[in-house]
Amino acid sequence: MCSNYRAPTDMGRMQRHFAAALDLPPPPGETWPLDRAAVVRAADGPGTARDATLGQFGLLPHWAKEPSFGRSTYNARSETAATKPSFRDAWRKGQRCVVPADWIYEPCWETGKAVRWRIARADGAPLAIAGLWSRWQPTQGEPVVTFTMLTVNADGHELMQRFHKPGDERRMVVVLEGDEIDGWLTAPAAMMAAWMRRCPAERLVAAADPLPPRPRATS
Repeated sequence: MCSNYRAPTDMGRMQRHFAAALDLPPPPGETWPLDRAAVVRAADGPGTARDATLGQFGLLPHWAKEPSFGRSTYNARSETAATKPSFRDAWRKGQRCVVPADWIYEPCWETGKAVRWRIARADGAPLAIAGLWSRWQPTQGEPVVTFTMLTVNADGHELMQRFHKPGDERRMVVVLEGDEIDGWLTAPAAMMAAWMRRCPAERLVAAADPLPPRPRATS
């Protein structure tokens, strides 16, 4: 499951790869649950096929009481998204998005402890991760767009089986090719499950990228 990724900070590069109308401030390089980052959706108005907006990483269903609920909804299992209460409204309504990422991070346990690794596209293009979005209304203030990344089983995948705790099911985010983005965003809702497939290992590269050590507390 992906709880940490690098959102593109080069808005020109994002425009080139995602062809979305952009007027957004660059996000923080490191994105964690409850952070705001760009998501790409099918455009409502004329002039462009896609638009981009800032959303909270961690989908909030309409009945969520607090933004912190998103700490448990940053990933959605594709096999159960249509029925799980947190995600079913977004799935059934076809509220799809693409989450742009320069790369994602996953923990590798091959040394006996978790070491963060960076996973990116082998061709250098940004990752286009299939997701769901929802609009959440807080008690006070404006509505907030929130989103989640969709995942599939990765048991036996040549690359992704290296990640997560021993004994845990291997999972990976759904990575779309560039020519698949519009299909995912606009296909009939009944066809959404057809896009839930694994990215071939040869299209990805990975390398260790440990978190920097925490500063020691001083007395």
